[in-house]
Amino acid sequence: MASRRRAIGVGAVQKKQDLQAKFQAKGHELAGEQMQQFTTQLEMFTQKLEEFAMKHRDEIRKNSQFRRYFQEMCVTVGVDPLASSKGFWAEKLGVGTFYYELAVQIIEVCMSTTHLNGGLITVDELRNRLMRSRKRTRKEPIAHDDVIRAVKKLKVLGHGFELIALGADRFLVQSVPGELSMDDARVLQLAEETGGQLSEAFICDRLKWEQQRAQCVLNRLVKDGRVWVDEQTADNGAEFWFPSLFLERYSGTTDGSEADNG
Repeated sequence: MASRRRAIGVGAVQKKQDLQAKFQAKGHELAGEQMQQFTTQLEMFTQKLEEFAMKHRDEIRKNSQFRRYFQEMCVTVGVDPLASSKGFWAEKLGVGTFYYELAVQIIEVCMSTTHLNGGLITVDELRNRLMRSRKRTRKEPIAHDDVIRAVKKLKVLGHGFELIALGADRFLVQSVPGELSMDDARVLQLAEETGGQLSEAFICDRLKWEQQRAQCVLNRLVKDGRVWVDEQTADNGAEFWFPSLFLERYSGTTDGSEADNG
């Protein structure tokens, strides 16, 4: 009798294992079908995206807002038209070429202004300088978003090109090696609020710092050429000027048509 119960128990276990195996096989089958459907849909979407890109090629190259929308569509399907200067996106559409050319021009502007700002320049000033240069060669207009995308691509060169957030969609581009500390960044953000001019006392008051901490940051920024010192205001203490911020006022502004396009 006991032997019969053991036989029934073994049979039940085997039946359960067979059922689990069938469920697992069915699960793999459904997963495979879903993956195939997803792959097919992705291929169709990518094809439609290529057709859309070809149809609106001129708008994508000439209209910065249109170009941004196109970039967002590409992200949806995991396509990066900036990943290579070769292939469909560069040869047929020219989007990759557009950003590679822009990246080269960004390097040129940053190199030519490093002696003034210590390798820090706002995205807005950088764009203004690029627009003036490109206007002479009748290149396509560029937007704030275009500059940011191109700078991000330059990060593949290693340390040297970084974006530093100032707040309210404002960024600095760092084009020289060397990381900024958290304290450096906080002082830069504070200088952004004051138009690029600070005093040691003002920093201590606003950030609730000890004098030595403020001095350490300012001395480092002055040494790196990122801050200028005006000691003629000795009665109230020296004033520190951030050329990457206050020189932006004199870099020129784009005209109305460009602003609308950006």
